[in-house]
Amino acid sequence: MEPFTLLNDSIMQLSSSITKDATLIAGMTTRFGGRSVAPFSSLNMGFHVPDDPSMVLDNRQIVADMISLPLSNWVMGEQVHETNIHVVTKNDQNLGKGTLSHQDALKGIDGLITNQANVLLTAMFADCVPLYYWDPTTNWIGIAHAGWRGTVNQMAAHMVSKLTDLGADVTSLRVAIGPSISAQNYQVDEKVYQLIPKKWRDQVTEQIDSTHYFFDLKKLHKIILVDIGVNPEHIFVTNYCTYQDDYFFSHRKENGKTGRMLGFIGSK
Repeated sequence: MEPFTLLNDSIMQLSSSITKDATLIAGMTTRFGGRSVAPFSSLNMGFHVPDDPSMVLDNRQIVADMISLPLSNWVMGEQVHETNIHVVTKNDQNLGKGTLSHQDALKGIDGLITNQANVLLTAMFADCVPLYYWDPTTNWIGIAHAGWRGTVNQMAAHMVSKLTDLGADVTSLRVAIGPSISAQNYQVDEKVYQLIPKKWRDQVTEQIDSTHYFFDLKKLHKIILVDIGVNPEHIFVTNYCTYQDDYFFSHRKENGKTGRMLGFIGSK
């Protein structure tokens, strides 16, 4: 079953049939329904690309209105392809960070966690993998950004460890692996290949020639999650590919000259 469904032209949501929680809002924006012009047309959510910042802010406001959570309740990490995680607590002074400018985002952070209502955890994507976490028994939720570096460095497991340290139950924890580049569209070189954990390398790569490989990021995330104790039946993997599906911006397909989608999770 595909875990993500179109809410409208601008938002792809994590299906309520998966979350089974009417208070949980989670998903990813598409590239449609915003104000930005080419090559960022039209719903570019990223300040860190050379788009008109006023357009980006307008686009973010469009999404805030759609999901009924104001920008002041959003929080965003800097995203540096590491495995550092920030926990958003009650009365957190970091609410709103990264919302009005990239420079204001939480420094060095690629993962966000909270158990607070009316907080929207957000991250930017355009081929990298969005990881969504929620535990229906404890109300802990999280989102993580993982490119190839975050994937091979097991960001998926770092998030589980942090969540369980905080009180989430790994036996009830749910994880969705969201729209990102698919294996058949993602070639890597020998350097990246050698950084993939050896015990899983053959399961997630296909050799193209002597120095290039197809790399299945989504599959490696699922393997890592199962390895750390997440129930395989609680892991939901999308079939959407940001490279080949027209809903999305793709850094690789568009040679870096493109916008960004917003991944988000929160509870009301």
